[in-house]
Amino acid sequence: MSIFQHTVVKRHLASNEEKIREAYKSYTGYFLHAKIQENIRNSKEEQFQEGFLRELFVKVMGYTLNPDPDYNLITEKKNENNAEKADGAILINGEVVGIIELKDRKTLDLKTIEKQAFNYKNHHRNALYVITSNFEKLRFYIGNAIDFIEFNLFTLKENDFALLWLCLAYENIAKGLPKQLRDESISNEDLITKQFYKDYSAFKRALFDNVTANNPQYGKLELFKKTQKLLDRFLFVFFAEDKGLLSPNSTKHLIEQWEKRNKDPYEDYLPLYTRFKRCFNFLNEGYTGKGESIFGYNGGLFKPDAVLEAILIDDEILKENALKLANYNFATDIDVNILGHIFEHSLTEIEEITRSLSSVPYGEGAAESPSKRKKDGVFYTPSYITAYIVENTIGKLCTGKKAALGIDESDYFTDPRRKQKAKKELNDKITAYREWLESLTICDPACGSGAFLNAALVFLIGEHNLINEMSAKIHGDELVYDAKSYILENNLYGVDINEESVEITKLSLWLCTAEPRRKLTSLNNNIKCGNSLISDPEVAGEKAFDWHKEFPHVFEKGGFDVVMGNPPYVFAREKVTSAEKEFYAENYVSAKYQVNTYILFMEKFFRLSKYNGLSGLIVPNSWLMIYSGEDLRKFMIENCTLYKIVSLLGKSFEDASVENIILISENKPCEIDHEIKIVRKDEKTEDFIPLHAKKQIEFSKNKGFEFNVFSDDRSSLLIEKIKNGCKTLDEVCSVKAGLKAYEKGKGTFQQSAQDVKERPYDFNYKYNFDTYKYLKGSDVLRYGISWSGMWLWYGSHLAAPRTFNLFSGEKIIVREITGKYPQCIIATYSNEIYLYNLSNVTIIKREGYDISLKYITAILNSSLMSYYFIKNTAKAERKLFPKIILNDLRLFPIKKVSTEAQQPFILLTDQMQTLNADLQTKHQRFLKRLSDNFNGIKTTKALEHFYEMDFKQFIEALKKQKIPLSLKQQDEWEEYFNAYKLECNTFANQISATDKEIDRMVYELYELTEEEMRIVEGV
Repeated sequence: MSIFQHTVVKRHLASNEEKIREAYKSYTGYFLHAKIQENIRNSKEEQFQEGFLRELFVKVMGYTLNPDPDYNLITEKKNENNAEKADGAILINGEVVGIIELKDRKTLDLKTIEKQAFNYKNHHRNALYVITSNFEKLRFYIGNAIDFIEFNLFTLKENDFALLWLCLAYENIAKGLPKQLRDESISNEDLITKQFYKDYSAFKRALFDNVTANNPQYGKLELFKKTQKLLDRFLFVFFAEDKGLLSPNSTKHLIEQWEKRNKDPYEDYLPLYTRFKRCFNFLNEGYTGKGESIFGYNGGLFKPDAVLEAILIDDEILKENALKLANYNFATDIDVNILGHIFEHSLTEIEEITRSLSSVPYGEGAAESPSKRKKDGVFYTPSYITAYIVENTIGKLCTGKKAALGIDESDYFTDPRRKQKAKKELNDKITAYREWLESLTICDPACGSGAFLNAALVFLIGEHNLINEMSAKIHGDELVYDAKSYILENNLYGVDINEESVEITKLSLWLCTAEPRRKLTSLNNNIKCGNSLISDPEVAGEKAFDWHKEFPHVFEKGGFDVVMGNPPYVFAREKVTSAEKEFYAENYVSAKYQVNTYILFMEKFFRLSKYNGLSGLIVPNSWLMIYSGEDLRKFMIENCTLYKIVSLLGKSFEDASVENIILISENKPCEIDHEIKIVRKDEKTEDFIPLHAKKQIEFSKNKGFEFNVFSDDRSSLLIEKIKNGCKTLDEVCSVKAGLKAYEKGKGTFQQSAQDVKERPYDFNYKYNFDTYKYLKGSDVLRYGISWSGMWLWYGSHLAAPRTFNLFSGEKIIVREITGKYPQCIIATYSNEIYLYNLSNVTIIKREGYDISLKYITAILNSSLMSYYFIKNTAKAERKLFPKIILNDLRLFPIKKVSTEAQQPFILLTDQMQTLNADLQTKHQRFLKRLSDNFNGIKTTKALEHFYEMDFKQFIEALKKQKIPLSLKQQDEWEEYFNAYKLECNTFANQISATDKEIDRMVYELYELTEEEMRIVEGV
């Protein structure tokens, strides 16, 4: 798997040709020497380990091995924080930057030592590179285990060696060149993706416009779908000519021949599209002529199509756009990953245009169609996610099967003394393994552009190649077994509701497997169009999909071995019809009043897998705790074995704001003591880091069967102690959401789309008696309010005005978007009238409970409640807008104490409110002086916290906005700045000290020990 863009590597190679040539001479004299190769193959790890480092790293790549002076390469490097040792390490300025893990030739698959090598890397804080080798093959990784380059040291030509030199040479590692190449490649790939998609989309639009103008006898919707099919054909041609399936520059030569023919006065005019149709026909049936031979790849993509045969297309549209796209290098710059992004973006356009052409309304009562990516919840799945899920489902099955058959890779080595009986035993094992591998059935029920199926394909090909290699070791010759066609026909299955997704999945699989002079595999029996969730034609029409009828051979064996994917996220209120809701309610235990299709898909994944079958999927992390996931959580606890829950902090998908988890499970009830491994993906390195384990059966004891996976056993005990003897916040207070000002069709005057857009009830002044101050989420602070100056006209004309008592009188206002630990909860006490939207939550007293809201404010703002929040709430784990929701806030544990015991908390809340108000006054006055004196100045993050700077930093912050101060102005401003800084810091220090005192009192209130306090403060 390549980690560098070809064009990026090419630039760096050009300036190092002489160095590479000299290094290659040293390399060939040793590693390409036949007798030495034979000796290496027969060497054990400990025999050749240091020799390997010396021959490759020292003599070829320019390292200095310990104990030589100024060494930068060391053997047996101990981890920083335990006694384990890597076989070797690369040092820069004494710091480990690269880990080397070596095995002998009995380790055929370097993936098997990947985990060990990365474990060493994770114990060296500055380690970036990982090198693994069995002395013949070598893998080079940067940062993570997903992408790597593999080299065969016994066969490298000079151009391939050049890439090895760029990766491994000491001078390159020392200046961070491999990382630089990777960063440049990512940036370059992004640029190519965007430019290619721009050109691809331009071709698609121009083609569609031209086809509709020239062929009015056909409907626009039909022509649009045919345009997409034609584009798929062109993409295959461009790919084929760069990958050796067709002659190089076939498109360019075809156009040149067409132009030459049309210039001949003795030849009749021939449209360019006619020439392309001939090409497509040759690709379907094959052609052999003078100096030209085209293999018939078929597969269904080039099957005759009556409409495509009949339509007319202008020459210039085809010529200009076909040449532009053909100029991209599909062998090096446009890989399947880039095409995956292109295809997903393309599906967005396809869906929108299809709806506009077909005039199909979107859902019941919907006025306009949102984009497909929101509507269908479809997003391109990054390769590190597909690879992880494949490894933990298909990979898990394969590892288990090899163990059951007694396959040990170290047994498979060349030994002329081995007896025939021993050879047969070894061969029988891998033959049985291949037969089992060929029987696997793997399905993605929402296949999109085929990301998961492509990842599964690559993995299975790798397993077959490993079998080939093991066979060659015992028989002494290379077994040629090309499994690609077999895998496509027998192992991979996909369904999607969008016809275009199905065709794009087929195309992506073809592009992955196409080889010169081999027919494309027909995928019509495996990749199908339909509604994966609904089998009733009365509900889903022609898209109704009966899995047992469509794949009878799979369900005769009980179902699929592996089901995996990225289910689409669609809420009932957005798309689902009444008939669909009824079908879901009757057929899915997970269907609740507010349906989200990803929850239904989770259940479907389970039901499609056979007993002992595995599922791997990525879903929103909110599923772990939300009310609508309760029934499915109960179902999974009772019916399946969950192996891993992986938290994917941050943004997993380019255009999605949802944070996600990966679930790996097996279709069988779990053992009573089974533990689920809780894992977190590191945002920077993309490593998957084990956190702790949770007993699955324990979740059945939680309210709503919630999966509180974020706390380990120690944290769970502390949470239970915090809750002990408490009332929930909802028991002692009423916890309500803010108002909703605008929504189409709502309010006494039934708001229009224009009302929603123009917001006629918003004002920047008090419009009338019923106009009140209006708070956004950002206006609410811990123990204070920083009103932005907005007003809102209150009344029944608003979409959801709530009752006025929520906004008047005594209350606590809690901001929905939380802060950073240990100040996650942002709450303030108020007895003024403020209106606020759904970005804030209100807490008011319940009758019959003598409990002070100021007392509760102090508890909510404490570090202890922040700890409780992050250990109990899925949305607290989010990096993207972590938030607290009503149902979570309602469950916060509140100690019910006497009025007298509440008094110290009330006093400190009053003190905090006063201190924060004073700080805000000073703070806002200083910022106003800046805006009054410096026209156009922006309140940057730095200026917002001016009192944390010194004067020099303040001057620099002004310079960044092109506001220089003369020396005289600096003298004046320095005194003014320092005075305000001192006052603000005095308030800030008093606030910090009072915060600590409140934390101490809350710890005492909840009876925490010193050790438990350290747990809270050590997060």
